[in-house]
Amino acid sequence: MKLFDMAGAPNPRRVRVFLAEKDIDIEKVQIDIMNGENLKSDYLAINPRGVLPTLQLDDGSIVDEASAICRYFEEVKPEPPLYGESAKSKAVIESWVRQIEGDAFTPTADVLRNTNPAFENRSIPGTNNTAQVPALAERGTDRVLAFYKRLDRHLAGSKYIASDSFSAADITAMCAIDFAEFVGIAVPSELTSLADWRARMALRPSAQA
Repeated sequence: MKLFDMAGAPNPRRVRVFLAEKDIDIEKVQIDIMNGENLKSDYLAINPRGVLPTLQLDDGSIVDEASAICRYFEEVKPEPPLYGESAKSKAVIESWVRQIEGDAFTPTADVLRNTNPAFENRSIPGTNNTAQVPALAERGTDRVLAFYKRLDRHLAGSKYIASDSFSAADITAMCAIDFAEFVGIAVPSELTSLADWRARMALRPSAQA
């Protein structure tokens, strides 16, 4: 089993943090997205979509998309449960994971991919040859800042995002917000509940994965 990974990339980091929380160690193969290594024939032979992360199972089959890979390992090793235990908790965690992906991860990627010269004609992940659209970067910044405010209000009375314990929603948000700050979308100083939550998340050993 191998995880095709990129150190510093946010979605592969989600899987690494998840694996660290589960105490699962697997082989990791580094693929450099910035230099287009994910679009070379050797990698496309493994994953024709050219995206990361990708999990290659022992039978040669692949699973891509961070959430799907994490779901696989949740089934392989249920403890500690990071996607909930009851029907309600599973649904709430899944809801938050999808919200964070749509309201933070995607718009942050829009900012990066529509401004960074390394992604000229690669503004959409994968093998598409798509020109940059600067207006998407401006809209992406606005969307992320709106998400910060909403999450801050939600965390005013909560230690964790989606349940009474650490979950996949916290992992997804931690990686998304760190990614956004790397891109240049800082968390406003007045959002103290969000800041406190981030400080708690940074103390977890898995945050360094």
